[in-house]
Amino acid sequence: MRLVDVLRALPETELQGLIRRLGLVIDPQKRLDPPSQVARALVSQPEVRDPGSLPPVSVELLQRLLERRGSLVLPGLPPGLEPLAARGIVFARMTEGRQVELILPSAFQLQLRVFEREDPRCLRALLVQASFETCNAIASHYLTRPATPPLPLALEVAWEALSSPARLEEELRQLPPQELRLLEAIEREGGEVLTEELLDLEREPMRLRTASGAAPSRRGTGFSLERRGFLISLHPNRHLIPSEVAEIVGRSSRDERQNNRAQVKASVLDGDYLPRRARFAEDPSALIAALAMSMRESNELRANMGTPRSLTGRLAQRFGREAQRVSMLSALSRAAGLWGPSALNLAVEPGRWAVAELGGALFRVWRSGGAWDEAREFPEIYRLPPESREPSPSGLLRELLLDALQDLGEGRWMPWRALAVYVRDDGRTLAVARLLRRWAERQGVAAPEPVALARRMVFESLHGLGLVDLGDPEAQEGEENEPAVRLTARGRALLQKPAPSPQRQESSFSDDETLLVHPSTPVALLLQLASLVEVGRITEELELLIPSSAIGRALALGLESERLQALLGALAPLPAALNDHFSRASAVLARASFAPAAGFLWLEDEPTRELLLSRRTTAELFVDPSPMGGLLVTPGVELEKLVRRCRSVGVEIAQEGRVLKASAQLPITTPVPPASEPPPRRKSVPPRRGG
Repeated sequence: MRLVDVLRALPETELQGLIRRLGLVIDPQKRLDPPSQVARALVSQPEVRDPGSLPPVSVELLQRLLERRGSLVLPGLPPGLEPLAARGIVFARMTEGRQVELILPSAFQLQLRVFEREDPRCLRALLVQASFETCNAIASHYLTRPATPPLPLALEVAWEALSSPARLEEELRQLPPQELRLLEAIEREGGEVLTEELLDLEREPMRLRTASGAAPSRRGTGFSLERRGFLISLHPNRHLIPSEVAEIVGRSSRDERQNNRAQVKASVLDGDYLPRRARFAEDPSALIAALAMSMRESNELRANMGTPRSLTGRLAQRFGREAQRVSMLSALSRAAGLWGPSALNLAVEPGRWAVAELGGALFRVWRSGGAWDEAREFPEIYRLPPESREPSPSGLLRELLLDALQDLGEGRWMPWRALAVYVRDDGRTLAVARLLRRWAERQGVAAPEPVALARRMVFESLHGLGLVDLGDPEAQEGEENEPAVRLTARGRALLQKPAPSPQRQESSFSDDETLLVHPSTPVALLLQLASLVEVGRITEELELLIPSSAIGRALALGLESERLQALLGALAPLPAALNDHFSRASAVLARASFAPAAGFLWLEDEPTRELLLSRRTTAELFVDPSPMGGLLVTPGVELEKLVRRCRSVGVEIAQEGRVLKASAQLPITTPVPPASEPPPRRKSVPPRRGG
């Protein structure tokens, strides 16, 4: 939805309130109406381009709105909405079903920077990184007139055409044959070419050289695709096809790969590759929930920094899992928002996700390719902020692998050799290898081979996410018992369509202190209990321990006993012994009054205490009443002052057996000369002139 349309739909009182809050000046002499003037001011806010100054929960809400194309329906007002609504970035309205619809106008969507769980090659991500000239050409094409600033408002018309799959497919169908052939040729090259390669593909003989290399002609076929938004130019000389466009253009090339896939499939079905030993994949949902609960105890995370390696190492040792797997799940969990403040709210994602949905949610984040990248040799790179990490072009390899596993697996064991041959012989592999070499040159690292990268994706990432079983994983290729892989039933369900949310059921207590969490339990309930419970065994279900010592620690942190019992009761009926623990731990035996003091003066003699409390010079030094056996010294009283005033009424103060004395300083006086000697005459100084 366009920003101006949203502002015009606001009631007049709300629009005037927004103008007053932001201190905007509306000029009645301009031809633009007030909503248009307000829209021009709103898109210029620095919080839109860099939301780092906003609260983390507000940034998370913006990312959820971007995932939903700017519209999100919730049962109530989510946390973090107030700062966004006050700045005029997000607007809310009530739907017919008494729910709240949040609206993020398209002008803001085209300015917010790319986040980790977003596809780095999607249309929005490329438009955000594109130059002013590229965006201006796209806006002018869809406006059919020169675009006027501000550019985000001019791009809204183009975004409406490019973000609609039906309209985008219609636009591609109407392309001239020459432009369509060029687009298909770039898609076969991996969807990314340099300027020299673009000119070669469009057979442009003229080369205009600049400081950064060859520049495409403004009249060529490549520029015609760029101004339509089908090919985005990035600095300095890269040209990329957005994922939405490549999905439509690449449909014809998928049919050409059916023969190759059929041959590999026939070889798999002919033999029996049952391994001698197998490492079965487990559902990581319980482990993901345990990691999210455990990190609540840590204070090592920083808002714009990666996850420290020391933290993931301790978590891996605590839960007895491989460090590589814990690092991957930690990076994906943090990108999915499970480690953020919004995970504590039952009304919004990820807080309202069930525990059983966590594995599928992290698989979708991994598939986008922005949070975890197997092309990087050293996981320590993830300690850098997301803005400093350029994602590798391994997304094509991910989709190739998933297509092969879905078509060739079918619940049967298949040798890794057959899958490696399929990856090596695919027409897209050469393009992926070329793009990986260029990416490695920019990053200054060794270029990974596509087959080796695919093996790491299958044997580490997909196995850690619970999608692939491994047979004889330690064996080498060419041996009698070579490695084998098998797509699990859970993996087939995730690849076919998103699984529906499980029906909510109660958890159960296996004994008085052990709670077995049901997979349908919302994540927010578990995270709210993180300070009370301790994580036990992690299998297909999550086991939580609630000893009496944990109840005492939770109450010492200031948590209310009634609230803790209500949260636990929302998971499962509490056993009688646990209710008794809460009753004993929350019982109040007595109430004491706190009095701040700077020290305590031991004084057994009661008349002397009364003397110090009654004298005007010493009464202000002590707290009245004080406990028996001494006097409490009033906060802020210096020891020097205490010693001096008490000694003035005859009371000495000792410390560690030594009597304290006030420092004596005699007044400074001028010595008087003897009477026999006349005092020295003072020399008169004439007054200064001119002053």
